[in-house]
Amino acid sequence: MHNLEKTKEIFLSEIPSFKEQCLKLLNGDLTKMDYKGISGGYGVYAQRDQKSFMIRLRFSSGVVTISQLHKVYKFAKQYNLDGIHFTTRQAVQLHDLDVDGICNIMEEAIKNNIFTRGGGGNFPRNVGLSPLSGVDPDEAFDVTPYAVATDNHFMSKITTYNLPRKLKVSYSSCPLDAAHTTVQDLGFLAVMKDNRPYFKVFVGGGLGKNPNIGLELDELVEPKDVLYYVEGLTKLFMDEGDYSNKHKARVRYMVYKLGEEEFIKKFKEYTAKEKESNNLDIQLENIEYPTDGGVEINVKDCRLFQQKQNGYYSVYIHPIGGQLKLDDLNKLLNTLDSCKHASIRLAMTEGIFIINLDGKEAENLLQISKKFSGCTSIEKSISCIGVPRCQMGIQNSQKMLHEIIDYFKENSNGDNTILNAMPRIYISGCMNSCGVHQIGAIGLTGKKKKAYGQMCDAFEIFVDGDFEYKKTRLGKSLGDFKADEIPKMLFEIGEKVANSEMDFYTYYAANENEIEEITSKYNI
Repeated sequence: MHNLEKTKEIFLSEIPSFKEQCLKLLNGDLTKMDYKGISGGYGVYAQRDQKSFMIRLRFSSGVVTISQLHKVYKFAKQYNLDGIHFTTRQAVQLHDLDVDGICNIMEEAIKNNIFTRGGGGNFPRNVGLSPLSGVDPDEAFDVTPYAVATDNHFMSKITTYNLPRKLKVSYSSCPLDAAHTTVQDLGFLAVMKDNRPYFKVFVGGGLGKNPNIGLELDELVEPKDVLYYVEGLTKLFMDEGDYSNKHKARVRYMVYKLGEEEFIKKFKEYTAKEKESNNLDIQLENIEYPTDGGVEINVKDCRLFQQKQNGYYSVYIHPIGGQLKLDDLNKLLNTLDSCKHASIRLAMTEGIFIINLDGKEAENLLQISKKFSGCTSIEKSISCIGVPRCQMGIQNSQKMLHEIIDYFKENSNGDNTILNAMPRIYISGCMNSCGVHQIGAIGLTGKKKKAYGQMCDAFEIFVDGDFEYKKTRLGKSLGDFKADEIPKMLFEIGEKVANSEMDFYTYYAANENEIEEITSKYNI
């Protein structure tokens, strides 16, 4: 039997026993933490009310076909959901479902090659990918086949893993590093040397508590060898990772424990052992791109990207907070159905790229999606799902995002200058960096804080983080702030940046004291 068919049979056979565990939670026979330990591996989490559930549909590296997106629409429609949520790990989440809903969706999805297994829990997670890989004129080479093949490698044995914690792997095709390779457990960045493709490799990075920037290996790696590095790290993780304390169980804690040199030495030894004992040369699927010349247009739009394929374009759609309403998804699908070569890539920014559009199709899609896409940089900000849905959440990050955007719009009198002067803001509802707040130009993380003698909703603010290759750095904390004062404070900063006519990073480097002056008035 073909491997994929065999894997699907295993996934389908697991659903009845998984359903039993869900019912145990609802009946009070299983604690929420024990349930979380089981359900995460199936890509399901109970929501904060302990009655409804979220399911995470894992599309390998965010590569989605139009028919798969139709399937997602069908699921959401069938269960009367308002919309769908694009995540920062290139997946789609459906919220507010009951037990029958998640189990039925899981089964139907598996039959359509959409999987949820390993979407959470102590498993290799969805493999990250630069969403414009394959069409980006500035890339070294197309890394899509490598990312998808790595995810397929994980999925082929996802039920067999016994890892200390989750494992995140990413591939980027150029130094802009849209897949955050420098802050993953394992990251591959495409480069060319002597006209030949290679990967730079980063290992031991990660965000959240005690974040770490990945260590760069001193050698370049041949693309065909990537799975030896993946498997080498997986086995090192199982041998040296901490199974007793989940708060210190990510790969980066092995770096802290062993020291950088010893960790790299062991990683290389494990990789070498894989090369000796296994045949893991990567099997690549061919990814097709149009070659028929397309249609050129002369349009300037911050959501439009010219591809390296002549006459073809990509359009970016950013629903606010990654939340796309069902009616808007329907409009999008109706438009895509009539496009000749269109294909979908989910981004790590809670948005979606439609690639391989000819000029006319791109122009049409820009027009149609204008009503449901953020167009200014502040509207393209990112927020995890947060309270009231997330069990772990401390703050309502989505509400914070909407309050910031609304404040900027209300005080800008229809002029977008300040909305574009401010960079994208990254918001996490707690210290778990689901909103990657630690590598954003501005990042927020939710807290409860005592101020003026009482507990209040607050966020810690970080500035000047970056994830571009050679610029990767963690943001610097400016302290804690009351949630309801943050929009006003950020707007004050936005005015300064707009007046300086510099981009945020340049402005911050020249005027750090000015930002500290503004923020110190609001600090709690």
